[in-house]
Amino acid sequence: MKEIYLAGGCFWGAEHYFRNIDGVVDTEVGFANGDTPSPTYEQVYTDTTGYAETVRVIYNPDALPLDELLRAFFCAIDPMSVNKQGEDEGTRYRTGVYYTDPADVPIAMEVFGEIQAGCSGPLAVELLPLKNFFVADGRHQDYLIKNPDGYCHLPLKIFRYPRLVSDLRHLLGDEPDMVARLSNAAALLKEKMGFFWVGFYLVGPAAPADAHGHGSPSPDGEELILGPFQGPFACMRIGYGSGVCGTAWKEARTVVVPNVEEFPGHIACSSASKSEIVVPVFKNSKVTGVLDIDSDELSTFDHIDAFWLQKYVSIL
Repeated sequence: MKEIYLAGGCFWGAEHYFRNIDGVVDTEVGFANGDTPSPTYEQVYTDTTGYAETVRVIYNPDALPLDELLRAFFCAIDPMSVNKQGEDEGTRYRTGVYYTDPADVPIAMEVFGEIQAGCSGPLAVELLPLKNFFVADGRHQDYLIKNPDGYCHLPLKIFRYPRLVSDLRHLLGDEPDMVARLSNAAALLKEKMGFFWVGFYLVGPAAPADAHGHGSPSPDGEELILGPFQGPFACMRIGYGSGVCGTAWKEARTVVVPNVEEFPGHIACSSASKSEIVVPVFKNSKVTGVLDIDSDELSTFDHIDAFWLQKYVSIL
């Protein structure tokens, strides 16, 4: 087992998030890298002690490598926000990664570099050795388990996704048939998350020229063909680079669309669809299909959905 100390704003929600991730063995909240010996919560709250609210995370590196854990950490924070996460402000809410093993530094620096490359400004996340850590009193441990309706700065969906990924692993087991796997993967998402439409399109041979479809085939003569799905009837074939699905296939990246009416070339399979996310499915570095999810509300999807849905399809 290994440990890492993660400061991600209010430690009530941060702990609840980390404890749901497969590979995390134990969590404990407290105060890190401050100046006052044995501080109380009330003292730290004054922002005069130098401490950050922090979660000690014990994890199994064989099941959860540090780089994956840190990417999950960044998914739960605003990495450019200085001393503020959500509505919580103060130096106690600063973000940071505090390590006890120097061998963790190169791994952390690589992840920091990935995140920085996608940001428009400098990261406001500390990467420092752990100077000290004092455990918070019992009322703060497992706070959201003891107080299910208690305050949390994180959105509810960020707690659902780690459990969803875990459920999918157990549901699929060692089933080899891909249609069966995709069918249950779509059904699980629909049932647990309540999305308007969930389904897969699979890369396959293009239909004859006179067959009805949307867009043109790829240079290899392929197009996306409707696979297992949950929801209203849908478009059966989508061309390379056409609509949101075809774009995600062509560009081999996740595409998040807050308003489908504003996406150039959007294919309106249903007028009820308002926002959409499409995640490519890879095999041997090649896109073999996409996971398409539609919402009947605007701006449903963001970086949290993108991060966890990418982990979801990686299991397939």
